[in-house]
Amino acid sequence: MNLSATKKGDRKNAAARRGRAGSFFRKMKIFLFVVMPIVTAGGLISLLVHAAPSAFRVKAIELSGNEHLTDEEVMQMSGLKGKESLLTLSNKKIYERLKESPWIEAVSVRKEYPSKLLISITETEPFALLDMKGKTFVVDDRGRMLEQLKDNSVPFLPVILSDPYSEKEAFREAVDLAKAMKTMGMLHRSQRIEIIAHHPREVAASFDGVFVKVGAGEHEDKLARLLEVEDEIKKRAIPVAQIDLRFAKKVIVKPVNEVVR
Repeated sequence: MNLSATKKGDRKNAAARRGRAGSFFRKMKIFLFVVMPIVTAGGLISLLVHAAPSAFRVKAIELSGNEHLTDEEVMQMSGLKGKESLLTLSNKKIYERLKESPWIEAVSVRKEYPSKLLISITETEPFALLDMKGKTFVVDDRGRMLEQLKDNSVPFLPVILSDPYSEKEAFREAVDLAKAMKTMGMLHRSQRIEIIAHHPREVAASFDGVFVKVGAGEHEDKLARLLEVEDEIKKRAIPVAQIDLRFAKKVIVKPVNEVVR
């Protein structure tokens, strides 16, 4: 028997066993420190996804600030069904859906864990009425149509007779004139105010039947002159048919029977 050959064989076998043991431990390290964390994280994520809807389901939605819009209308616009989870709800999407309504000027969406959603709304303020081709619309201070009035309950607002599509410039002048009236506190001095705007340089207003030619631009200056002459007209008890404010620093008053300068 060759003792040297036997020792060499034993050394080879021992080296092979060490190699297999080293390979086993390397695989175990990979499994423990790489595979296991991934599997564990995946399991936790899967558990969270399936458990979250029931754990953080929306149980209460609190709406505030909506006076014109009903709660039902706000809910419909928001797209909420009442069965969502706070974890999966997108505040941004709710905000974008609600902002599509011209009645909503600003909106805030906030989650209050574990189960409450808070929606705060700032509504657009009705500014004037638009009489367009026999139909009446509520508009805001930027001239945007909010909704069409379909009943006879008309709030006290100045009425603009114009077409914002074919008479854009004149309509913008009319909105600016209404803003000036509001700034100067004139909207509640008359029972009915109409602004006729078919051409920008021929914009006029009717205050309880008294026709006032205003024209384009410098609305506050013109209205200030109107207020000054209004007191004089009342003192003299002059029955006025028409007033012209289009000329700088002048007010031309036309009584029912004669022209007074």
